[in-house]
Amino acid sequence: MPLNRRTFLGTSAAAGAGVAMAGGVAVPAEADSRGPGRPPKRYAFTVMGTTDLHGNVFNWDYFTDKEFDDKAHNDVGLAKISTLVEQVRAEKGRHNTLMIDAGDTIQGTQLSYYYAKVDPITAKRGPVHPMAQAMNAIGYDAAALGNHEFNYGIPVLRKFEEQCDFPLLGANALDAKTLRPAFAPYVIKRMRTPHGPDVKVAILGLTNPGIAIWDKANVSGRMVFPGLEEQAAKFVPRLRSMGADVVIVSAHSGTSGTSSYGDQVPYVENAAALVAEQVPGIDAILVGHAHLEIPEYFVENKETGKKVVLSEPLKWGQRLTLFDFDLVWEKGRWVVERAGSRVLNSNTVAEDPKITGLLADEHKKVVAYVNQVIGTSTAAMTTAEAAWKDEPIIDLINVVQAETVKAALAGGAYASLPVLSQASCFSRTAQIPAGNVTIKDAAGLYPFENTLEARLLTGAQIKDYLEFSARYYVQTAAGAPVDTAKLTNAGNTPDYNYDAVSGLTYEIDIAKPNGSRIVNLSFEGKAIDPAAEFVLAVNNYRASGGGNFPHVPGAKQLWANSEEIRNTIIGWVQAKGSVDGAQFASVDWRLTRDGVPVF
Repeated sequence: MPLNRRTFLGTSAAAGAGVAMAGGVAVPAEADSRGPGRPPKRYAFTVMGTTDLHGNVFNWDYFTDKEFDDKAHNDVGLAKISTLVEQVRAEKGRHNTLMIDAGDTIQGTQLSYYYAKVDPITAKRGPVHPMAQAMNAIGYDAAALGNHEFNYGIPVLRKFEEQCDFPLLGANALDAKTLRPAFAPYVIKRMRTPHGPDVKVAILGLTNPGIAIWDKANVSGRMVFPGLEEQAAKFVPRLRSMGADVVIVSAHSGTSGTSSYGDQVPYVENAAALVAEQVPGIDAILVGHAHLEIPEYFVENKETGKKVVLSEPLKWGQRLTLFDFDLVWEKGRWVVERAGSRVLNSNTVAEDPKITGLLADEHKKVVAYVNQVIGTSTAAMTTAEAAWKDEPIIDLINVVQAETVKAALAGGAYASLPVLSQASCFSRTAQIPAGNVTIKDAAGLYPFENTLEARLLTGAQIKDYLEFSARYYVQTAAGAPVDTAKLTNAGNTPDYNYDAVSGLTYEIDIAKPNGSRIVNLSFEGKAIDPAAEFVLAVNNYRASGGGNFPHVPGAKQLWANSEEIRNTIIGWVQAKGSVDGAQFASVDWRLTRDGVPVF
């Protein structure tokens, strides 16, 4: 993978001019000309930031085909963000602002899927990606790479990069052969001041090491992804030596210091706070990946004692972060006197007609696409209670996956083994209506671009797997009241990291502690044999270590394909013509306390 030098080399050379070294700190050649009694020169500027946009341009939910809304009445999309950005520029002066992003841009909605798969940007004379069009129109200065940028393969990512008027940054996305950055590591922007000397603002991009396992099929042998702390420690001093007055990191990495992939790679997944703590010379970090809202969070650097400000705007364009910097001219250089952050809510403004008008045709195409009828359903099904009950709509995912794996293994050495299947409740608002079933209905049931694999596990490993999954429930004593609003997501476990497994029966005793909750685990009416072999139909995220579930990443792979599970479900419905839950729905698991069902 060749090094992308388009922006990075030119800006680096320009930023390094006119800089002298003094005691290891970059000092501009100009001397401080302020005489006695004169007030110091000051300058203020603002850096705006988004993250985890996930293909959202319009305030629209393509999975429900209506305006986006949630319990908090948030809004989404770059069209809303654009209005906020223009307001900030009007207030601060456009030349006193920068606009950056922390990754996960081109995956997540049917709009982004359509231009990756249905009408791909990689086609000869193909379209320009809607996210590139919108971000170019808004005037982004840089964006870090997110892990979901790699979901559609490197060719799609490279084409998207080519279509952007700003650099995609990834200092820890390295060419596997040369170990040199495969994307621009950083960019340096000059802020014009009223006082003569420019302020040089370095933006360093860091992405997530988990790409190596989550998108192994796309990056193995082509790119490697070392830790954020390691690469920040390499580049931040370099940026300071090149004359950067302000160093901002755009990191597709949360702040918790935890990882969902265990010890499969030696790097921390959510390392943004560790970067601030361990690497001197950073002024601010735009945080991404965790889908949390952090208006302002200070981390003290261990070496210097300096406080670094971190902020994470809420996903999908629901919030816009503002980093405000106050600088003072001291001893011949600009020094950050104060840095703080806050977030703006996109539900306070209207969509920018500049953006909605620009992409009106693309939006109409995708709306028409998702409303295509692919079959019918005899009854309505919903995920509203699927986080704590075995619901037919999740059984639908599992039956499609199990049938697909059985067909793939037919006639082979493993054809006689029983096939189990795992599925998660990705969205609590997904539904299959009675009557016509459309693409949007199926897509809403499975919003991620996961693909399907078959792994070989034993009965004992399956029990371990289920015990790990059952940590999702808050321990609730027998007889105590059960509030479904507080029952799930123990330890901040997201819904997509709770798996229901079909093909066997079991109970989850939520009165028991973690590790001893799975009871009455049976296969075909008999207690499961710990040594028996089973095939698990499993998505590639879980198979590659996502969620840190035991055994599966190291289990023998019997089969895999590159078709998204979502499309497999759509194809299954089209082939059947009708979805009849009575033919596949069954209660394989239930929550209990001391043997008494909770529901």
